[in-house]
Amino acid sequence: MAGHNKWSKIKRKKGAADAKRSKMYSKLIKEITVAVKEGNSGDEEFNPRLRLAIANAKGINMPKDNIERAIKKALEKDSGAIYQPTYEGYGPGGVAIFVETATDNLNRTVGSIRAIFSKKNGNLATSGSVDFLFERKGIFVLDVSPDQKDDIELALIDGGAEEMEYDSDTSEMVVTVAFEDFGTMQETLESLEIDPKSANLERIPNVYTKLSVDDAKKVLDLIEALEDDDDVQQVFHNLEMTEELEAVLEE
Repeated sequence: MAGHNKWSKIKRKKGAADAKRSKMYSKLIKEITVAVKEGNSGDEEFNPRLRLAIANAKGINMPKDNIERAIKKALEKDSGAIYQPTYEGYGPGGVAIFVETATDNLNRTVGSIRAIFSKKNGNLATSGSVDFLFERKGIFVLDVSPDQKDDIELALIDGGAEEMEYDSDTSEMVVTVAFEDFGTMQETLESLEIDPKSANLERIPNVYTKLSVDDAKKVLDLIEALEDDDDVQQVFHNLEMTEELEAVLEE
């Protein structure tokens, strides 16, 4: 899990760039749209998935008007359906890759995903090829001051926290819960009056694949190309974060 948190921390740093932030806005607007359609409601009080999407949107400082427009558009009767297919494959060196998407055109999406894998020396595999290598977990990122940390840890454990990793330099705490405890942790944070910076269901590798820095860069090139696709929501992989690779990524 520590390796996963290192990846997440680097991704959040890179996500601060304006271009990345715009891409994040686009992905969260899709998530809001899916939440509204799936829950058949634009009221976050009665739509837990929408409430989570809005919280994540606020976590990256998405303007309130953008959120409201996305909800309004999703409620329109003539708005098209959004599908959420997933794709599995392998990158260079045999690294397992799991891709979650949200799209209004299945043919476009599968064609684009297949082309990216092929161009970046990976290969798209059949469903179930790599899914078993990952476990779904809830990942909450919180802003917690040093003097608040000790006071809330017991409450977080009662809420289902399996792991808590605290960065004293940034006052950021990453809390991991089992898939089935995701809702319980949301309720715990609400009772503590803590608004998470982000809260997501993620796929955490059970095993990692270690590569040289040069080969790892090829995998990261594939992952970045996938993440840049407009239909891709999240990309998960089992590339091991080595100290050498971490040093290169933080340059």
